[in-house]
Amino acid sequence: MNGPVPVDVLKQHLIDPEICIRCNTCEETCPVDAITHDENNYVVRADTCNGCMACISPCPTGAIDNWRDVLRAEAYPVDEQLTWDELPVQDDALAGQGTIGESADTAPGGGAGASGDASEPVIGGSDLVRGSVVPPWSAAKPYVNLYNHKAPVQATVVGNYRVTDTSTESDIHHIVLDFGKQPFPVLEGQSIGIIPPGTTADGRVHHARQYSIASPRDGERPGYNNLALTVKRVTKDHQGQAVGGVCSNYLCDLKKGDVVNVMGPFGSTFLMPNHADSHLLMICTGTGAAPMRAMTEYRRRRRMKGATGKLMLFFGARTQGELPYFGPLLNLPKDFIDTNLAFSRTPGQPKRYVQDAMRERAADVAALLRHEHTYIYVCGLKGMEDGVLQALQTIAGEAGLDWHTLWQRMKTEGRLHLETY
Repeated sequence: MNGPVPVDVLKQHLIDPEICIRCNTCEETCPVDAITHDENNYVVRADTCNGCMACISPCPTGAIDNWRDVLRAEAYPVDEQLTWDELPVQDDALAGQGTIGESADTAPGGGAGASGDASEPVIGGSDLVRGSVVPPWSAAKPYVNLYNHKAPVQATVVGNYRVTDTSTESDIHHIVLDFGKQPFPVLEGQSIGIIPPGTTADGRVHHARQYSIASPRDGERPGYNNLALTVKRVTKDHQGQAVGGVCSNYLCDLKKGDVVNVMGPFGSTFLMPNHADSHLLMICTGTGAAPMRAMTEYRRRRRMKGATGKLMLFFGARTQGELPYFGPLLNLPKDFIDTNLAFSRTPGQPKRYVQDAMRERAADVAALLRHEHTYIYVCGLKGMEDGVLQALQTIAGEAGLDWHTLWQRMKTEGRLHLETY
């Protein structure tokens, strides 16, 4: 007697458009190119995703960790997902029946996923996840997603200062937001979303833009419920064509007393260690200085309370005038932070990047790499990532260290953090 034909149900991986802040982390991380995007949404191709989970941990908002059980033949296509303003409701009749990646009758272990042995859960994915997806063991517990697109919190602008030389084209601002009595706890290394006013050309509400926090956990002004951002005014696209960045120009033009809609906070891994003897090796360019400024200032405030770890900073910009916080940075005591600057467009001088400065200080960088309490943070444009990792590999090799083994260990122990965009 023939039994009923099993229904092929897929646990389809979806991205929540209401929470997603379009940071591109998921697309950069996915080892099988299952994620794509347009000007509206980031989406997952149902016929490509194998459920490896490599994208889950790096997502700062949790927007990536959403699933719907659907008939495989009726999986939501990419074109439809790109039009969504919110996720579809789960069909209760199918809930709990879906399998990831493979069809129900062929998936190993009843649909454990298309990658690896069914008895071995896929934790991280691939080496394309090149930094840690866990925080330092001693990091404070972060709060995330307290406010979203539908219910943001309002903050008042209490300061807006240009922090690059007025003679340069690079217009970078230090913006201080005060939350009054509304709770908004943050940690160094976290970020927030800013919702710019107005709508797009097709009438959609603007998506939030993500900005790293540039102040320590106890506030830009110690003891106050405020925080700072480092924002560059966008006037050109990646091809050099004139364009006005919607949110960056909005923020850079804010006046004292203006009110801003804020989402977040976001981020649970790019956090600093709390144990006093931890060393920080910080490498950044441009506005990637924001989390480094936050960590440095927090450590400075704790310096008289027993924080003994070393701080070493490599900071790059095109010219001295385009380097944000140049003056205050030089005023930090030399016995507190070892600062190394690299300028790539100084007239009459050869191009010099952060990786060049690192190689010049190879012996000191190697000493930090040898230490089990060293934590590395890299933040800036995506193009810097390869050069920095290659420099670390070279320095480690010349010092007799096996970089591949060290790299894997630092990732596993939450000691190598990359945040590039």
